[in-house]
Amino acid sequence: MTYFSTRNSSRPFTATAKLLRVHWPVLLTTCVLAAIGTITLYSVSGGSFQPWAERHTLRFLVALAIVVAMALVRLDVWIKLSYPAYAVALLMLALVPVFGVEALGAKRWIEIGQLSFQPSELMKFALVAALARYYLWLPTDRVGRWQYVLLPLLMVLVPVLLTLKQPDLGSAMVFLALGLALMFLAGVPRAYFAVAAVLAFAALPVIWSGLHDYQRRRIEVFLDPGMDPLGAGYHITQSKIALGSGGISGKGFMQGTQSQLDFVPEKHTDFIASIIGEEWGFTGLLFLIAAYAALIAMMTAMAWRSENRYAQLVIAGSATSFFIYVFVNLAMVTGLVPVVGIPLPLVSYGGTAMTTLMVGLGLAMSGYVHGREPRRSNLGPFW
Repeated sequence: MTYFSTRNSSRPFTATAKLLRVHWPVLLTTCVLAAIGTITLYSVSGGSFQPWAERHTLRFLVALAIVVAMALVRLDVWIKLSYPAYAVALLMLALVPVFGVEALGAKRWIEIGQLSFQPSELMKFALVAALARYYLWLPTDRVGRWQYVLLPLLMVLVPVLLTLKQPDLGSAMVFLALGLALMFLAGVPRAYFAVAAVLAFAALPVIWSGLHDYQRRRIEVFLDPGMDPLGAGYHITQSKIALGSGGISGKGFMQGTQSQLDFVPEKHTDFIASIIGEEWGFTGLLFLIAAYAALIAMMTAMAWRSENRYAQLVIAGSATSFFIYVFVNLAMVTGLVPVVGIPLPLVSYGGTAMTTLMVGLGLAMSGYVHGREPRRSNLGPFW
């Protein structure tokens, strides 16, 4: 199967040449974000690198090495592995109800010896890769035909349904948003999305009845935070207090009372942005948002410069993943959306989420390194 032409094949594409083509400003920005995470985790642990800051830093350094290593691998390798990666991730999601470890009333993790991981995180980059592979095969004049919309839609909805059973509403929302975004970027007509929006609105009563009690409670508290300030509304109430007390310039490093006195729950994971806002104020949050905006903008430019369709979609998919994570997390801690348990990328503590995002970035970087010069010469078979 041939994906690329042999244009310029007389010039060897050495490892050194590949390293020079890596988009280093993107990697530098990820280092800045990870450093913000390390500093904040050091603060919330009372001025200690244990138990979170040191592990966070080591995980990031390993993940950064993985990104660089993936960037050196030819793009056709990732193309061939896209469907198998999706199949493995889907199988793991299906096995969670059987072999998963239950925590806080939900089964989301699988443990193998000392290793524990969340299959829903692995699915996020596998879904992007599989959809990009599908649209690499599909001629652009067929993208809008309904029979060619059903399969990618099914590829998105199956992991959504499996994740809802765990239950994990946050990851299911990410799958749906990410999958629909990839389909839109691939050229699926807007009319399909309009019809889907109408059907989703009509199905709201059914969706509401299918939610678990705690999920409905979170939505009710989102609409009226004061109805249960010591229960379901405790997280968002304390988060808003932390953000508001930070003011413009913040209380100072390790001076946040909400974090140091443990008022903010999950302060090292989902609500770490509240701690940044308390200690560094609105100015610190603006710097954080600017760093994310720069990262996403640079990745968007990477996708624009790539000539290969697969490369364009995996880069755009990785950028979309970062955007969804950042938007949902910041909206969650400020009370603009219900609490759904989405970490802040590269800043929150958590190995699976960081590894998943960095592997997705590695795939995108490979697309950037190898996708600008060679063009796809034929479509090849679907598989």
